[in-house]
Amino acid sequence: MLTVLTRREFLKLCLSSAALSLSGVLLPKVAQALEDKGEKATVIWLELMTCTGDFLSFANTLRPDLKQLISDTIRLEFENTLSAAEGDMLLDHLYEVGEREKGKFILIAEGTVPLRSDGMYGLLGHRRGKAITNLEAINFFGSRAKYIISAGSCAAFGGPYSASPNPSNSVPVYKVLKGMQVINVPGCPVHPDWLVGTLSHVLLYGMPELDSYGRPKMFFQYTIHDFCPRRQHFENSIFAKHPGDYGCLYEIGCKGPVTYSDCPTRKWNSAHLNWPVGANTPCIGCAAPEFPDGMSPFFAHLKDLDLPRINPNAALVGKAALGATAAGIGGHALASLMKGRIQQHFAKGDVTDDVDARTKAAILEEQKKALEKLEVIKLHTIKQTLEEEINLKK
Repeated sequence: MLTVLTRREFLKLCLSSAALSLSGVLLPKVAQALEDKGEKATVIWLELMTCTGDFLSFANTLRPDLKQLISDTIRLEFENTLSAAEGDMLLDHLYEVGEREKGKFILIAEGTVPLRSDGMYGLLGHRRGKAITNLEAINFFGSRAKYIISAGSCAAFGGPYSASPNPSNSVPVYKVLKGMQVINVPGCPVHPDWLVGTLSHVLLYGMPELDSYGRPKMFFQYTIHDFCPRRQHFENSIFAKHPGDYGCLYEIGCKGPVTYSDCPTRKWNSAHLNWPVGANTPCIGCAAPEFPDGMSPFFAHLKDLDLPRINPNAALVGKAALGATAAGIGGHALASLMKGRIQQHFAKGDVTDDVDARTKAAILEEQKKALEKLEVIKLHTIKQTLEEEINLKK
């Protein structure tokens, strides 16, 4: 009999497996632990307004493969893409499971929820001749689920399907399930390890530790810039001028300094072979709440800081941004705050308007601290620049 991993061991495994397949390392342990407990969790996966990219990314795990993953670890009772049945037979089963497992199943939602025309811009299907909208489905199953996981940036923050001009008036899942705790696992698409790790934590220990955006801290605690292998190029002001050039990609649009995820160490493509910067293309910030509108144009340089008496350049931007991050200024508003251009999603309050009061207060406090510490950083940078000018004159 396998002793169940302690939470400390679990988190260490999530971090140490960054260069391996977390699914291959973790899931056998989870499967054995659940077998010892004599139970498997029921999972319902709803594909809402989505390209299905998040499920396909999840299915891209090779060790173990998808069949082993869903048969040994969970009972996946519903997933549109995998379903052989259709129509009334399929939807009858879905609703029967939702009622039978009320308060016990895990809901994974992929995609946005269209609100326009009472949700008729996005349908789950037809049952007994009646159209079932994504809006109706997410309300029904969300209110009955024990845990709710938003897989991918669309479900978590709106992503491409809620991008301007947003004709379907699509919103992320948490904006519909107001007052419910939704675990947001972003990415376009979501990394298999992020979803498997989050699901495994829920199965073994319950709710993972989340940041103010509802993301599991074990995967989204640090910026891509923090662990980028080209960080030294940034510090030394060695910048690429075109995709494919040697050097830091910041000046040609890399959003790593304002995007939180462990892509540099975990990498992608099943065997964890590569990632965008490793392929000489800038990070586009696909895991950020502001993606894609706030990260566009993807290959455009983030504007430099506009500080008095300073001729801003990328190095100064980076030093200030990194100093702020190290000082604890969380959240993706950092670069926007420093440049005086709060991104569209953040300014309109995707996170602050429709969540519970405690979360809203925490985010507002975070914004307040960010502004306060920003002033300290500005003063420190000005002082440092003046000292350098004085030394040069000497």
